[in-house]
Amino acid sequence: MSKRSARLALFFANAGHVTTHLLMLLYPTVVLALEKRFALSYGELMLLSLPGTVLYGAGALPAGFLGDRWSAERMMVLFYLGSGLAAIATGLATGPLGIGIGLGFIGLFGSIYHPVGIAWLVRNAENRGRILGWNGIFGSIGVGIAPATAGALTQWIDWRAAFLLPGAVALALGLALAVLVKSGAVVAAKTDLKPQPEPARHEVMRAFFALSVTMLAAGIIYQSMTVALPKLFEERLAGLIGGSTLGAGGFASLVFAEGMVLPLLGGWLADRYSLKWVYVASWALAVPVFLVTVRLFDLPLFAATMVIFSLMSMVAPTENALLVRYTPGRWRATAFGAKFVLSLGVAALGVPLVAFIYDRTGDFAWLFAVLGAFAAIIVAAGMFLPRDGESVAEAAEAAPAE
Repeated sequence: MSKRSARLALFFANAGHVTTHLLMLLYPTVVLALEKRFALSYGELMLLSLPGTVLYGAGALPAGFLGDRWSAERMMVLFYLGSGLAAIATGLATGPLGIGIGLGFIGLFGSIYHPVGIAWLVRNAENRGRILGWNGIFGSIGVGIAPATAGALTQWIDWRAAFLLPGAVALALGLALAVLVKSGAVVAAKTDLKPQPEPARHEVMRAFFALSVTMLAAGIIYQSMTVALPKLFEERLAGLIGGSTLGAGGFASLVFAEGMVLPLLGGWLADRYSLKWVYVASWALAVPVFLVTVRLFDLPLFAATMVIFSLMSMVAPTENALLVRYTPGRWRATAFGAKFVLSLGVAALGVPLVAFIYDRTGDFAWLFAVLGAFAAIIVAAGMFLPRDGESVAEAAEAAPAE
């Protein structure tokens, strides 16, 4: 495999992280305009995104299996082309049913990215922590620009443009990658560019159970916060945004953008310190912030949400590094698929959680209390992760003398 092929793989892997989060998070801002168009409540409209959110996670396991057993490169082509066409179809929908179907296909094709794209990235990386940190930044860029992109296109053109234009960009990237794969400019990497010792079986099982709990809880927190933020800001930052869709989306984008540099710090910490303790400490810091946010408004609320998203962005590379650390290389995409079944699929419960709490209380106070409890569960489960370095030491002891 040439260095040029590896660089191209890194580019399309990182561009894919921007694309998948951008397309998945257009709707929570667009829905603010749809409330005026359709005779449905905010909660009812938000539930249109539930099938896509479920498929975004549920499709990850088969996508990861195909990435391991068929072709990561071709699966990434399918991701780009399918996501782009699905977004365009959503923009052309004529009613709520069509929008829900379009969002479903965005989620289905988007489910390819995380298990396949991150495993593809790791295989082509020399410094994993740093590369995962940069990949997290690109993901944060997608999350960060989504509300502002949706708000601006909705306000300046109409809600359809918020799906049509990003969909066209995704389609163009897919066509470019397809040409590069077909021409041989991007080729499959057979082994890791920088191999690591295989984990011990008991460590794999221990990490599997601990991470299953933490990734599910973290996924619910992430799903809930990202879909609720534009509506939260529309109501609790009313004095700052004047009730505009662009204002709500713009402030949400500022929160997401503030966390764009934090994944690089998380990757730096993951390369230098205990993965377990970086992970546990980051979530421990988030617990009290969730609890004080229950009653905050205006600038204090804005600051608190910035802290929450900064911590979530910072810890993401560490979580991925933990999964890489305790997964045999030949099953890595499948393992990432299993992760995202939990953190994006089962965690899609965050969408009806937001809708249920808001429609019944008219506020998000109880949402923050519940999310604070989930953060505490992550801290408790994270304490059961293996200590770093055990596998390396065992492997050295088991190796025959030369």
